[in-house]
Amino acid sequence: MLRSVLDAGRDRLRRGDLGSLPVAVGIVLIAIVFSSLNDRFLSAENLTNLALQMAATGTIALGIILVLLLGEIDLSAGSVSGLSAVAMTLLYVQQGWNVVLAVLGALITGGVIGLIHGLMRTKLAMPSFVVTLAGLIGWQGLMLYLLGDDGTINLPFDRGVAQLSDTWLPAWLGWLLVVLLWAGHLASTLVTRQMRVAARLAVQAPVWIVVRSAALGLLLAVAVVVLNSDRGVPLTLVIFGGLVVGLDLVLRRTVWGRRMYAVGGNAEASRRAGINVTSVRIMAFVGASMLAAVGGILAASRLAAVNQSSGGSDILLNAIAAAVIGGTSLFGGRGRAYAALLGILVIQSITNGMLLLNVDSSVRFMVTGAVLAIAVAIDSLARRGAADGLR
Repeated sequence: MLRSVLDAGRDRLRRGDLGSLPVAVGIVLIAIVFSSLNDRFLSAENLTNLALQMAATGTIALGIILVLLLGEIDLSAGSVSGLSAVAMTLLYVQQGWNVVLAVLGALITGGVIGLIHGLMRTKLAMPSFVVTLAGLIGWQGLMLYLLGDDGTINLPFDRGVAQLSDTWLPAWLGWLLVVLLWAGHLASTLVTRQMRVAARLAVQAPVWIVVRSAALGLLLAVAVVVLNSDRGVPLTLVIFGGLVVGLDLVLRRTVWGRRMYAVGGNAEASRRAGINVTSVRIMAFVGASMLAAVGGILAASRLAAVNQSSGGSDILLNAIAAAVIGGTSLFGGRGRAYAALLGILVIQSITNGMLLLNVDSSVRFMVTGAVLAIAVAIDSLARRGAADGLR
């Protein structure tokens, strides 16, 4: 059994496919370092706070993954998240709309912005860097205009969107989610393996599937035990996790998802194969902006307000860094939705640990930058290794 697992791992390393291994090692090292410096780091209360801090930026990072898979970039995600949250708040607080309709309005706002970006990128052949850089500035300006002179609009604390960040699952529901996620992952993996066997394609050894499934179940169980020992599993974490799982299924199990990887790997070959590259790119930008809108809603929920700094500060940089650190390639064609979860866990753990130690923000920025540089270096080396293996 152990030999089969080691052989499978050796084959992946030979192909330059490091997967989530570097991130997993990094998370373990972060936990060891900060827990040795401050015993509160691994406390249930702090880990619950960490889970709350991950949701908004992690959701924005999910959208960044969509455009990175195509070898593109979206620098406007932070501004779009802020503008969408402001649109929701104006509709909900000042116009008296139903909360569901107000949230829908925010999602439509994000979708329309993404459509504009996608059309500018494909129809005008403008580089995505320039398109979204203009969006970063322009949408932020529109957000400030809508906020007006006051600059801040509060959300009701006792109802609606603000309750998202103050809702906790009962213990039994948390365990039910663990069972459903574990069973769903195992069933999905086994079905995929059977389909590949029927198609006479290479498959993983059954023992490797069992090991991975058992490891996932153990991690989920430990997380629920820790969170339940404090306030419980936060609803915002469930929303973020559900988006991660849903996007991963879309990317890996749908025709559109496979086309995303194909276009990111080689756009010209995809076009010659009959794939509508323009449509794929537009939908990627629409999806990225809509996920940015969801991230803005979650951020507004946690703050119970929107203001002039909504979507600003280092949110965009952390979202991009999370996607790359989690294993999404900047060169396109490689990455998983789970990269957002792993990457934001690394970034927020570093931020959280340094705040506990009262470390100056300048040091935190330097450390985060170093981690990002290492992640990109690993990605570049993996690509080089994979290219050498094909020769």
